[in-house]
Amino acid sequence: MTRAKEFQDLRPLLFSIAYRILGSVSEAEDAVQETWLRYETSQAPTASVKAYLATVVTRIAINVLNSARVRREEYVGPWFPEPLLTDPYQDPERAAELTDSMSMAALLLLERLTPLERAVFVLREVFDFGYQEIATAVGRSEAACRQLAARARRHMTEGRPRFEADRRACARLAARFFDAFTEGDVDGLRELLAADVQLVADSGGKAPQWATGFFGADQVILVLAAFIPPFVRIGGLMEPCQVNGQPGAIFRDRNAKIVNTWAIDILDGRIQAIHTVSNPEKLGHMGPVADAWTVLREMEVAMRSAT
Repeated sequence: MTRAKEFQDLRPLLFSIAYRILGSVSEAEDAVQETWLRYETSQAPTASVKAYLATVVTRIAINVLNSARVRREEYVGPWFPEPLLTDPYQDPERAAELTDSMSMAALLLLERLTPLERAVFVLREVFDFGYQEIATAVGRSEAACRQLAARARRHMTEGRPRFEADRRACARLAARFFDAFTEGDVDGLRELLAADVQLVADSGGKAPQWATGFFGADQVILVLAAFIPPFVRIGGLMEPCQVNGQPGAIFRDRNAKIVNTWAIDILDGRIQAIHTVSNPEKLGHMGPVADAWTVLREMEVAMRSAT
């Protein structure tokens, strides 16, 4: 088998590792590409190609994350991971871990860890690498990696988000929510929201910002009730889909350009949180992006003309 074929076979795994460490589609893709360049010009690994490439992509991702953390501290407003519609890596034996680990809530929780803790946690808990392989990947002893894993696991357990275990029930509730949204059924929307639901948006200062967020069913329903009619009136489209392994949607303007994405947390038969991403720099990997400011101005005109 050629090196190129070996690499292509492992590319989905490498991307999935890098994405969970970085929370960025574009940075993960760059890390995978850099891994290929290093592999292409290196001597053939004497051990497992998978272990070798996982080591390279992990080290690159850790370095990128170390530099990215400063930028994230200076980020305007809430910072969310770049939305991912489909995880290219599939493993039926670890399907639950893979899905849960790419949710918005889980990736935000990973932000609390140091880059080393995050890398060790991802390799061990999500992808089930052995401690010897992890030690090589992060350049620490096995004993140190066990300590890093235990510390990361403790932090993750303390803040671990809870989700609806029945994914089919979750999908049905999300379908009801988006049907009510499309129909402008405010009462139907309200009955699906938890009392303490929150709606928080990541615009990065590059798109209209919905304050710092809206908290509680009364606030969120007011926002939804104000948002739906003018968005529909200007030809806006809502496309339900999976976003980071959760029920969600892509919102598009009349030209099918992306305005933002929504990812929904569901528990106990109610929507607990809505995470929206409208920063255009985080949406470009999914297709052409709309000018959100223009969309907002058109919605404002639509609202005035309706009064």
